[in-house]
Amino acid sequence: MASTASARPPGRPRAGVNTVVFAATLSTVRELGYARATVERIAAVAGVAKSTVYRRWPSKGELIVDCLLDAFGPVPLEGASRAELMSSSIRWAAAKIGEPGVGDAFAGVFSDAVSDPALREILSTRLQDPYRIALQDALGEPEARVLFFIDVVVGALLHRMGMTGEPMVDADVDSLVEMVVPHFADDPGPTQAS
Repeated sequence: MASTASARPPGRPRAGVNTVVFAATLSTVRELGYARATVERIAAVAGVAKSTVYRRWPSKGELIVDCLLDAFGPVPLEGASRAELMSSSIRWAAAKIGEPGVGDAFAGVFSDAVSDPALREILSTRLQDPYRIALQDALGEPEARVLFFIDVVVGALLHRMGMTGEPMVDADVDSLVEMVVPHFADDPGPTQAS
């Protein structure tokens, strides 16, 4: 007679752990702030053991980076022109940073990276590079110019979060687009390429 017992091992399915931990991370950061959102507290909110979190993410910074990657997803490169692609990228970044907990988590891990070279490397390679490469490919721009575009846009959005505790409102995002896109939408020409 065949057994009716499941072949799956006991416990939460592995794929579900990331979803639960990421949701707990954002809700804990939103509720307590980045600094007080410890791995221990995140694990408790997620209903998993602290060791489960540390097995997947050796540090809070690595957890936050993966949580942000999950929250942001791929950049939707929409539009027929360079200006439209850049405008949609700015609006997408502003909307994502404005989601509950996302901007707080991003600003917090970014701040920690200032004095943590290993975390800076993780932010650069795992979080920034996929978006930089997608923009470079879509726009045919050199790396330095795309990095500057990212610096200007994300810097402005995170600065607003840090100064006000609130994401940039739509009217200010419109102004950011109007200020930034004309500078970057033009072909950089041979003298600006790097």
